Amino acid sequence: MYYIERVRPGNSKLEQQVEQLLDANGLRRDPHLDYTCVLCDSADDAVIATGSCFRSTLRCLAVQIEHQGEGLLNQIVSHLLQVQLERGNYHVLLYTKSKNVPLFSSLGFAEIVRSPDETSLLENRSSGFYEYCQRLKGSHVPNFRAAAVVLNANPFTLGHRALIECASRENDEVHVFIVSEDLSLIPFSVRSRLIREGVADLPNVICHESGLYMISSATFPSYFLKDQPTANECHARMDAELFCKIAKSVGIAARYLGEEPTSQVTSIYNQVLSERLPQDGITCVIVPRKTAPDGRVISASTVRMAICRNDMETLRCMTPESTWQYFSSPEAVPVIETIRHGNDVLHY
Repeated sequence: MYYIERVRPGNSKLEQQVEQLLDANGLRRDPHLDYTCVLCDSADDAVIATGSCFRSTLRCLAVQIEHQGEGLLNQIVSHLLQVQLERGNYHVLLYTKSKNVPLFSSLGFAEIVRSPDETSLLENRSSGFYEYCQRLKGSHVPNFRAAAVVLNANPFTLGHRALIECASRENDEVHVFIVSEDLSLIPFSVRSRLIREGVADLPNVICHESGLYMISSATFPSYFLKDQPTANECHARMDAELFCKIAKSVGIAARYLGEEPTSQVTSIYNQVLSERLPQDGITCVIVPRKTAPDGRVISASTVRMAICRNDMETLRCMTPESTWQYFSSPEAVPVIETIRHGNDVLHY
């Protein structure tokens, strides 16, 4: 007989068994988890299967090698999906080795995309990704040359504005995808508002939420890879594959990227996109970074540091009027306090 138990923080015994089980399956424990469970043998309380959640994703699924093929994964997945339903998450994604796709397909998941390194992204909706692309397609004018820009904009700066302006001048329409996951110091509602206000005067710019399919924790779990640099490259390759599928369905012919001399992660990301997108006929345009009047490169990290230090002069010279007005207003006080107490003011 088997039973399922939640692994609560601080239960070092169960946590150690989970890590050992994951290691035996060639995985590591993802640092971003908000729920973990184990399936145990009631005879000796031994952990023989495990699975976890982070937000709307399933992660770190593993079964002891000698018990594989007994249907235990089905029990773990069913339990985790129930947890997701109780959270109000009806759209659930998981990331797995491509060889496991048939197994998860039998549990109701559909493959969205497969990367060259044989990892796959799946969802529990057979037409979820298709419907997302169809909604985007409805905003595209046929025969218009369309370009894309993907922004987190934490917050929106004159550098972001310059990137969009460049795309706007060179294309009939520009689709700006705003990273909608709330993992930044500045919440999505504010980031989205500042971007939309900051490009309101550009008539050929269309803003979209990125949803779960662009640069989200759903597509970037790292537990399959033992070292972070390899994980960063794998994440970028998966996002490139997803973007190519989105671009093809919408009619996007170019993607504009900001040059990134200081962020290792973004530099890897830009390199991967520059290699992959042309294979699908998508032009990859890397735009030099805009500088402030004093010669400093404009970046969201610099602006956040300025906010931390109450350096209003730097904030003023590196942000559009709409961003400046927001951070000068009483409305921004809670966000400013979050930034000042944040641990990740500078990016990696």
